[in-house]
Amino acid sequence: MANRLYSFLLLLLLPLVLLRLFWRGYRNPAYLERWPERIGLWRRPLRPVDIWIHAVSVGEVQAMQPLIRELLGREPAMALLVSTTTPTGARRLHALFGERAQHVFTPYDLPWIMRRFLNRTRPRLVMVVETEIWPNLLAVCAERAIPVILANARMSPRSARGYARVGPFTAQTLGRFARIAAQSQPDAERFIQLGAAADRVQVTGSIKFDVRLPASLRDRAEVLRRGWGVNRPVWVAASTHEGEEEPLLAVQRRLRQSFAEALLVLVPRHPERFDRVAALVHREGMTMVRRSDGCGCDAACSVYLADSMGELPLFLAAADVAFIGGSLVPIGGHNLLEAAALAVPVAIGPHCFNFAEITRLLVAEEGAVQVKDAQALAPLLEAWLGDAAERARIGENGAAFVARNCGALQRLLALLDSELGHIKPTA
Repeated sequence: MANRLYSFLLLLLLPLVLLRLFWRGYRNPAYLERWPERIGLWRRPLRPVDIWIHAVSVGEVQAMQPLIRELLGREPAMALLVSTTTPTGARRLHALFGERAQHVFTPYDLPWIMRRFLNRTRPRLVMVVETEIWPNLLAVCAERAIPVILANARMSPRSARGYARVGPFTAQTLGRFARIAAQSQPDAERFIQLGAAADRVQVTGSIKFDVRLPASLRDRAEVLRRGWGVNRPVWVAASTHEGEEEPLLAVQRRLRQSFAEALLVLVPRHPERFDRVAALVHREGMTMVRRSDGCGCDAACSVYLADSMGELPLFLAAADVAFIGGSLVPIGGHNLLEAAALAVPVAIGPHCFNFAEITRLLVAEEGAVQVKDAQALAPLLEAWLGDAAERARIGENGAAFVARNCGALQRLLALLDSELGHIKPTA
């Protein structure tokens, strides 16, 4: 009954959902690419697969990269389908794997759409990432005895309170997961409190600790840094959102008073915002170079706008310190671990509920510092940029923390194999 009510409400909301999609497409035409896929209409045939991985957007694709690479590298290789909800996630997947992993935009969670999708793809296992709890996807998979694993699963206290408001429906939905691979013990406990079967919940850690950096990354970072200036202070503001750039530019203005050549490498999270952020920098009267311009960045340049996709690790590797965006506004923060793995000191704002446990542990290990607002960020960056020994200490702490916590990938693969055995590729 609860699923029917959910489906009815979702159907009522579908015109608004489509209107929002087209509005986003007006601002970013990439959202209109292959949009019929979201309602179960495919212009190209979908191949049957062994595993369907739902990875949402860039962050989840990046997190699942080691797992996807491992599955594609098996002999014989897995037949994989990866779905995303955003075009940036789709582009990142293609950049990483080309046509080796089939891609589709995730269909809306209505039962007849999900049935049609599963009729085409016939996955033997479904893996959804982090917090993607879709009731009809789970119900339709249960009808067909297709096991669903919630991988790299997290459940913040805030999200848990929301799910608890519809407690019986949440318990029924969570009960359909074959396994829940939680990032931490607190995450696992919240899933169990919401109704997941304790014997199906396992703490595997975060796959985001299994950071695999390209062998050429350091060399490419050195080349980029020479273009910026080897001796000037450089900080990265990574994955920023609406409402963050203005206070971060104010921080940069203050840093330029202490360090005349200080450079802010500004990396907006969403590409549709690149031009708006560029306009903001110009309104603030700051000298800027865009990555897409392909030109040098002299000492007079205050802001380097990273208007490209998939290059954040390169910018982090070339910088002295990093601030992780989505945390000055209540987005919940983004992944701290890429910067930490590169031995780059990390600062993060007050809103980090998406990575609460990782942030708590990294701060406790003195590999990161959490600040209450942008005003508190400025003196922290001043201290770090003026003290190479302290930067090295914080960076080494972070890198050691990441190294100690690796292994989630192998635990997740073991869980997958224990659920289905060694899956033979689909013919």
